[in-house]
Amino acid sequence: MSVSVLVGTTKGVFVLRSGDDARFSVSGPHCDGWPINHVIGDAATGDIWAGGGGDWFGAGVWHSGDGGESWTLHRLSTGQMDDWAANDADFAAMIGWSAPEVPFGTDIAQIWSLHRAGGLLYAGCKPAALLVSHDDGATWKRVEGLDNHPSRADWNPGAAGLVLHSIATDPGDAARVWVGVSAAGVFATEDGGATWDRRNRLSNAESCSGHHHHPAAPAAGETGHCVHNLVRAGAAAGDLLYQQNHHGVWRSHDGGRSWDDITAGLPSTFGFPVAVHPDDADKLWVLPLNGDMEGRFPPGARAAVWHSDDGGATWRDQRDGLPQEACFFTVLRQGMATSSAAPVGVFFGTNSGSVFASFDEGARWSEIARHLPCVLSVEALDTA
Repeated sequence: MSVSVLVGTTKGVFVLRSGDDARFSVSGPHCDGWPINHVIGDAATGDIWAGGGGDWFGAGVWHSGDGGESWTLHRLSTGQMDDWAANDADFAAMIGWSAPEVPFGTDIAQIWSLHRAGGLLYAGCKPAALLVSHDDGATWKRVEGLDNHPSRADWNPGAAGLVLHSIATDPGDAARVWVGVSAAGVFATEDGGATWDRRNRLSNAESCSGHHHHPAAPAAGETGHCVHNLVRAGAAAGDLLYQQNHHGVWRSHDGGRSWDDITAGLPSTFGFPVAVHPDDADKLWVLPLNGDMEGRFPPGARAAVWHSDDGGATWRDQRDGLPQEACFFTVLRQGMATSSAAPVGVFFGTNSGSVFASFDEGARWSEIARHLPCVLSVEALDTA
């Protein structure tokens, strides 16, 4: 079994493939240099999807049916380049432009997250919205139940804007979906998206523990609405969820209906990614940063991934192979992932263009790629 690491960057997609000598080859950049916020794949078919875009390109989802060798773009909205080209024939000719047919006009700026389950492909957007495709990304529609949530008018943007960045589903029931919206919190549906619950409530114990004086911290019996990343544990764990919030790491045993703070033992309440072991729901990894106002780099400028094997009751740092001086990188919200084949791999990418890997659950790390553009997302795809 080998692994491909799918890397979304500010300048396209890169595919890192493991070889017999434990080294990784680098393929890319793909997707015409688009900013790509998230890349996912299906090992059984070789399909890969990449979502991204921005003010210049508009939003779109790229698809490869051959493991990343060739790509097709499905544009979902227009961008500034379309305005320029529509008013400048020379510019339009230079870039080979023709007026695109897009389903969402200018309503969507970027795709931020992708998820595939039950034959459906989901996409999270900026501004926050959830799209669904029944044909692997060829056509899309909005999930109107989330658009029409009664709290919608009160959703506030985080520093990156109002983005839907995390999507998770129940492996046994694809109609049960959870999403993370920054900065509106966690939402869940159990009827395929027709209706949604907002699930930010603290557990009873946490509700009595007092208020942290920070805008993104828990207040009024709820976790901070600025959820940074949300993951669901494996099918055997029931409705176990973890989230890295702007203010702490949290665990829910009941699908987000209540949350317990598991930050104690970590060097900081601030960070972006969280990853969970595919077969052991009590094993998870986070990458704390020194704080939202202190530079957003590893505490003490010494890189460490922090690991728990008891569901967040205790934590230990894992540093072997990581830079331990003058380390000022950031790992973003979708920048860490695990693989599914034994031995389980843990991977993360940095805004300084490095990708690190561990094949012993974080005990030792190696840099498998460097000098890439800023890494926005990392996913692992096991291949035969």
